[in-house]
Amino acid sequence: MPNIRLVLACALLLVAGPALAHFGVILPSDDIIAQNESRTLELQVKFIHPAEGQYMEMARPQRFEVHRGGKREDLLPALEAVTFQSAGQKTPVRYWRAAYQVRRPGDHTFFVEPTPYWEAAEDKFILHYTKVCVSAFGLAGSWDQPLGVETEIVPLSRPYGLWTGNLFSGQVLLKGNPLPFAEIEVEYLNEAAIGEQLSFPAGPFVAQTLKADNQGFFHYAMPKAGWWGFAALSDADWKLQKDGEGKGVELGAVYWVRATDL
Repeated sequence: MPNIRLVLACALLLVAGPALAHFGVILPSDDIIAQNESRTLELQVKFIHPAEGQYMEMARPQRFEVHRGGKREDLLPALEAVTFQSAGQKTPVRYWRAAYQVRRPGDHTFFVEPTPYWEAAEDKFILHYTKVCVSAFGLAGSWDQPLGVETEIVPLSRPYGLWTGNLFSGQVLLKGNPLPFAEIEVEYLNEAAIGEQLSFPAGPFVAQTLKADNQGFFHYAMPKAGWWGFAALSDADWKLQKDGEGKGVELGAVYWVRATDL
């Protein structure tokens, strides 16, 4: 006969424990390419809990592209599947990678629209529109241009060449319009393969949460060197079908930036 008190305690811990935040990820091998550096970028496309280093199974994305100087290049054919099993997970999952040859100077904004992810625990789909910007050969100018996708973060701070402690500012758009009082989750990419593996003193430190103002503007100072993800969440005004029933969709406008120690 199971110990009823123990069962109840475990159940309370599961209910009270912090929900793991989902983030789409585009991780480039560098955020700045100088004239004398390699012109090949390695790009990883993932769906993960960044601070915990846990991966979710990611189906082949619907769109993967790079935008430079007002032009769009389809990179979907370049994606290759990678099978990976992170620590503490019982089964391997897929993420994606691609190599991109940088040929021209300028800001390169990489964008992915994934296949919607069904999250049974929340009884809804998750769809994160994810961006990252890479500077090439010293020519800047288009890092603050929106892509015109369903939802996105448009940076107000140049999203590369950031020092640790710099303020990253952005505006959240939904269908091209400012999203008032958007909720934004911020997480550090906490992977041993990238840098130091961190531990956190309590659940609220894992995913920082802030609200945008009435025009969708937000600001956050990054306290540690490494990659930081910003996910602005909203609910779609449309549904997707699951087993013949319409289900809600969580939209995420996700942006990744890298902070470097001075």
